[in-house]
Amino acid sequence: MKIFHHEFGHDYSTYSFGYATYAELEPFEDPALAYTAGFLPSSSDPTVKNRFYMARSVRVPVSAFSPSSENRRVFKKFDGTFSMEFMSRDELATDESFHTAFLEYFAKRHGKNIMSKERLNGILQTPLPLRGRHYRKDGMPAGYALEIAREDWIHYWYPFYDLSYADTGFGMWLMLDAIRHAKGENRAYVYLGTAYGAKGRYKTNIEQLEWWDGSGWNTDRERLKKLIASDAKR
Repeated sequence: MKIFHHEFGHDYSTYSFGYATYAELEPFEDPALAYTAGFLPSSSDPTVKNRFYMARSVRVPVSAFSPSSENRRVFKKFDGTFSMEFMSRDELATDESFHTAFLEYFAKRHGKNIMSKERLNGILQTPLPLRGRHYRKDGMPAGYALEIAREDWIHYWYPFYDLSYADTGFGMWLMLDAIRHAKGENRAYVYLGTAYGAKGRYKTNIEQLEWWDGSGWNTDRERLKKLIASDAKR
Protein backbone atom coordinates (compact mmCIF):
# COMPACT_ATOMS: atom_id res chain seq x y z
CA MET A 1 0.00 0.00 0.00
CA LYS A 2 1.40 3.34 -1.07
CA ILE A 3 0.79 6.19 1.38
CA PHE A 4 1.25 9.84 0.44
CA HIS A 5 0.33 13.29 1.73
CA HIS A 6 -0.99 16.61 0.44
CA GLU A 7 -0.58 19.87 2.33
CA PHE A 8 -3.95 20.97 3.66
CA GLY A 9 -3.70 23.90 6.06
CA HIS A 10 -1.75 25.52 8.87
CA ASP A 11 -2.11 27.57 12.04
CA TYR A 12 1.15 29.29 12.89
CA SER A 13 -0.20 30.53 16.22
CA THR A 14 -0.19 26.97 17.55
CA TYR A 15 2.52 25.61 15.23
CA SER A 16 -0.01 23.26 13.69
CA PHE A 17 0.64 22.20 10.11
CA GLY A 18 -1.83 19.93 8.41
CA TYR A 19 -1.29 17.28 5.76
CA ALA A 20 -4.07 15.12 4.37
CA THR A 21 -3.10 11.45 4.17
CA TYR A 22 -4.02 9.22 1.23
CA ALA A 23 -3.33 5.66 0.17
CA GLU A 24 -3.38 3.60 -3.00
CA LEU A 25 -3.52 -0.19 -3.10
CA GLU A 26 -1.50 -2.39 -5.39
CA PRO A 27 -3.70 -4.60 -7.61
CA PHE A 28 -2.92 -7.70 -5.54
CA GLU A 29 -3.54 -6.10 -2.13
CA ASP A 30 -6.57 -6.72 0.06
CA PRO A 31 -8.71 -3.59 0.64
CA ALA A 32 -8.76 -4.56 4.32
CA LEU A 33 -5.23 -3.12 4.52
CA ALA A 34 -6.66 0.33 3.90
CA TYR A 35 -9.79 0.02 6.01
CA THR A 36 -8.01 -1.33 9.08
CA ALA A 37 -5.51 1.55 8.85
CA GLY A 38 -8.24 4.19 9.04
CA PHE A 39 -8.71 4.80 5.31
CA LEU A 40 -11.94 5.00 3.33
CA PRO A 41 -12.42 4.97 -0.46
CA SER A 42 -12.37 8.40 -2.07
CA SER A 43 -15.15 9.23 -4.53
CA SER A 44 -14.66 12.98 -4.99
CA ASP A 45 -12.96 12.57 -8.39
CA PRO A 46 -14.82 10.08 -10.64
CA THR A 47 -11.68 9.55 -12.74
CA VAL A 48 -9.68 8.24 -9.76
CA LYS A 49 -10.53 4.63 -8.97
CA ASN A 50 -8.02 3.45 -6.37
CA ARG A 51 -7.55 6.23 -3.84
CA PHE A 52 -8.33 6.12 -0.13
CA TYR A 53 -8.30 8.96 2.39
CA MET A 54 -7.56 8.83 6.11
CA ALA A 55 -10.32 10.28 8.29
CA ARG A 56 -12.19 9.83 11.54
CA SER A 57 -13.60 6.56 10.32
CA VAL A 58 -15.99 4.56 12.50
CA ARG A 59 -16.74 0.86 12.62
CA VAL A 60 -18.68 -1.69 14.66
CA PRO A 61 -17.11 -4.99 15.81
CA VAL A 62 -20.05 -7.15 14.83
CA SER A 63 -19.59 -9.97 17.33
CA ALA A 64 -19.75 -7.44 20.17
CA PHE A 65 -22.82 -5.64 18.85
CA SER A 66 -25.76 -5.70 21.22
CA PRO A 67 -28.61 -3.26 20.62
CA SER A 68 -29.04 -0.57 23.27
CA SER A 69 -32.50 0.35 24.53
CA GLU A 70 -32.54 3.19 21.96
CA ASN A 71 -31.49 0.78 19.20
CA ARG A 72 -34.26 -1.61 20.22
CA ARG A 73 -36.77 1.23 20.09
CA VAL A 74 -35.73 1.94 16.49
CA PHE A 75 -35.94 -1.75 15.57
CA LYS A 76 -39.43 -1.99 17.06
CA LYS A 77 -40.61 1.08 15.15
CA PHE A 78 -39.64 -0.19 11.68
CA ASP A 79 -39.14 -3.98 11.82
CA GLY A 80 -41.66 -5.95 9.77
CA THR A 81 -42.62 -2.95 7.63
CA PHE A 82 -40.00 -3.18 4.88
CA SER A 83 -38.62 -5.91 2.64
CA MET A 84 -34.98 -5.91 1.54
CA GLU A 85 -33.21 -7.36 -1.47
CA PHE A 86 -29.63 -7.08 -2.66
CA MET A 87 -28.79 -5.52 -6.00
CA SER A 88 -25.73 -6.42 -8.05
CA ARG A 89 -23.38 -3.82 -9.48
CA ASP A 90 -24.90 -4.35 -12.94
CA GLU A 91 -28.41 -3.86 -11.58
CA LEU A 92 -27.34 -0.64 -9.85
CA ALA A 93 -25.69 0.62 -13.01
CA THR A 94 -28.76 0.07 -15.21
CA ASP A 95 -31.61 0.92 -12.83
CA GLU A 96 -32.68 4.44 -13.78
CA SER A 97 -35.04 4.75 -10.80
CA PHE A 98 -32.09 4.10 -8.48
CA HIS A 99 -30.01 6.80 -10.23
CA THR A 100 -32.84 9.32 -10.08
CA ALA A 101 -33.60 8.66 -6.42
CA PHE A 102 -29.88 8.79 -5.49
CA LEU A 103 -29.25 12.13 -7.19
CA GLU A 104 -32.47 13.73 -5.97
CA TYR A 105 -31.80 12.70 -2.38
CA PHE A 106 -28.29 14.13 -2.26
CA ALA A 107 -29.35 17.34 -4.01
CA LYS A 108 -32.18 17.96 -1.55
CA ARG A 109 -30.42 16.70 1.58
CA HIS A 110 -26.86 17.91 1.03
CA GLY A 111 -26.87 20.48 -1.77
CA LYS A 112 -26.99 20.62 -5.57
CA ASN A 113 -23.23 20.41 -6.11
CA ILE A 114 -22.52 17.47 -3.81
CA MET A 115 -23.38 14.59 -6.13
CA SER A 116 -23.23 14.74 -9.93
CA LYS A 117 -24.12 12.03 -12.44
CA GLU A 118 -20.40 11.69 -13.18
CA ARG A 119 -19.57 11.18 -9.53
CA LEU A 120 -22.32 8.57 -9.13
CA ASN A 121 -21.02 6.71 -12.19
CA GLY A 122 -17.53 6.82 -10.71
CA ILE A 123 -18.81 5.32 -7.45
CA LEU A 124 -20.56 2.51 -9.33
CA GLN A 125 -17.32 1.77 -11.21
CA THR A 126 -15.22 1.34 -8.08
CA PRO A 127 -12.85 -1.65 -8.29
CA LEU A 128 -14.03 -2.63 -4.80
CA PRO A 129 -16.71 -5.37 -4.51
CA LEU A 130 -19.94 -3.40 -4.66
CA ARG A 131 -23.54 -4.37 -4.03
CA GLY A 132 -26.70 -2.50 -3.09
CA ARG A 133 -29.42 -2.90 -0.46
CA HIS A 134 -32.91 -2.02 -1.70
CA TYR A 135 -35.75 -1.57 0.79
CA ARG A 136 -39.41 -1.53 -0.22
CA LYS A 137 -42.68 -0.87 1.55
CA ASP A 138 -45.81 -2.31 -0.05
CA GLY A 139 -43.80 -2.86 -3.22
CA MET A 140 -42.66 0.77 -3.47
CA PRO A 141 -39.00 1.87 -3.08
CA ALA A 142 -38.31 3.27 0.40
CA GLY A 143 -34.53 3.31 0.77
CA TYR A 144 -31.20 2.12 -0.55
CA ALA A 145 -27.63 1.75 0.60
CA LEU A 146 -24.45 0.77 -1.18
CA GLU A 147 -22.09 -1.75 0.39
CA ILE A 148 -18.51 -2.78 -0.17
CA ALA A 149 -18.84 -6.43 0.81
CA ARG A 150 -15.83 -8.62 1.56
CA GLU A 151 -15.75 -12.07 3.13
CA ASP A 152 -15.46 -10.86 6.73
CA TRP A 153 -16.45 -7.18 6.68
CA ILE A 154 -18.61 -4.66 4.88
CA HIS A 155 -18.52 -0.92 4.35
CA TYR A 156 -22.02 0.55 4.64
CA TRP A 157 -21.82 3.33 2.04
CA TYR A 158 -24.06 6.14 0.77
CA PRO A 159 -27.42 5.26 2.34
CA PHE A 160 -30.41 7.26 1.14
CA TYR A 161 -34.16 7.05 1.38
CA ASP A 162 -37.50 8.61 0.51
CA LEU A 163 -37.43 11.98 2.25
CA SER A 164 -40.93 11.41 3.60
CA TYR A 165 -39.05 9.31 6.19
CA ALA A 166 -36.69 12.13 7.13
CA ASP A 167 -36.32 12.77 10.88
CA THR A 168 -38.26 9.62 11.77
CA GLY A 169 -35.29 7.42 12.70
CA PHE A 170 -35.55 5.45 9.45
CA GLY A 171 -31.96 6.28 8.48
CA MET A 172 -30.77 4.90 11.81
CA TRP A 173 -32.83 1.77 11.26
CA LEU A 174 -31.25 1.21 7.83
CA MET A 175 -27.80 1.30 9.42
CA LEU A 176 -28.78 -0.93 12.34
CA ASP A 177 -30.39 -3.41 9.95
CA ALA A 178 -27.15 -3.61 7.96
CA ILE A 179 -25.21 -4.33 11.16
CA ARG A 180 -27.75 -6.94 12.23
CA HIS A 181 -27.57 -8.60 8.83
CA ALA A 182 -23.74 -8.59 8.95
CA LYS A 183 -23.91 -10.31 12.33
CA GLY A 184 -26.07 -13.01 10.77
CA GLU A 185 -23.40 -13.42 8.08
CA ASN A 186 -20.68 -13.80 10.78
CA ARG A 187 -18.72 -10.79 9.56
CA ALA A 188 -16.12 -9.18 11.80
CA TYR A 189 -16.74 -5.48 11.14
CA VAL A 190 -19.15 -3.03 9.60
CA TYR A 191 -17.47 0.22 8.56
CA LEU A 192 -19.86 3.17 8.73
CA GLY A 193 -17.92 5.95 7.03
CA THR A 194 -16.92 9.03 9.02
CA ALA A 195 -18.23 10.77 12.15
CA TYR A 196 -17.90 14.55 11.92
CA GLY A 197 -20.19 17.28 13.15
CA ALA A 198 -23.93 17.20 13.74
CA LYS A 199 -24.59 14.92 10.75
CA GLY A 200 -22.34 12.20 12.19
CA ARG A 201 -23.61 12.33 15.77
CA TYR A 202 -26.29 9.65 15.30
CA LYS A 203 -23.64 6.99 14.82
CA THR A 204 -22.58 7.39 18.45
CA ASN A 205 -25.91 5.80 19.41
CA ILE A 206 -24.18 2.47 18.82
CA GLU A 207 -22.47 1.64 22.11
CA GLN A 208 -19.84 -0.68 20.63
CA LEU A 209 -18.65 1.91 18.10
CA GLU A 210 -14.90 2.21 17.43
CA TRP A 211 -13.33 5.26 15.78
CA TRP A 212 -10.02 5.97 14.11
CA ASP A 213 -8.10 8.59 16.11
CA GLY A 214 -5.23 9.03 13.65
CA SER A 215 -3.07 6.20 14.95
CA GLY A 216 -5.43 3.44 16.08
CA TRP A 217 -8.98 2.32 16.80
CA ASN A 218 -10.38 4.03 19.87
CA THR A 219 -13.36 2.87 21.96
CA ASP A 220 -13.79 6.09 24.01
CA ARG A 221 -17.25 7.05 22.79
CA GLU A 222 -17.50 10.05 25.13
CA ARG A 223 -14.34 11.53 23.68
CA LEU A 224 -15.73 10.98 20.19
CA LYS A 225 -18.92 12.83 21.16
CA LYS A 226 -16.85 15.79 22.41
CA LEU A 227 -14.87 15.88 19.16
CA ILE A 228 -18.05 15.80 17.11
CA ALA A 229 -19.55 18.60 19.23
CA SER A 230 -16.47 20.79 18.66
CA ASP A 231 -15.98 20.08 14.95
CA ALA A 232 -17.76 23.24 13.81
CA LYS A 233 -15.41 25.39 15.89
CA ARG A 234 -12.17 23.78 14.75
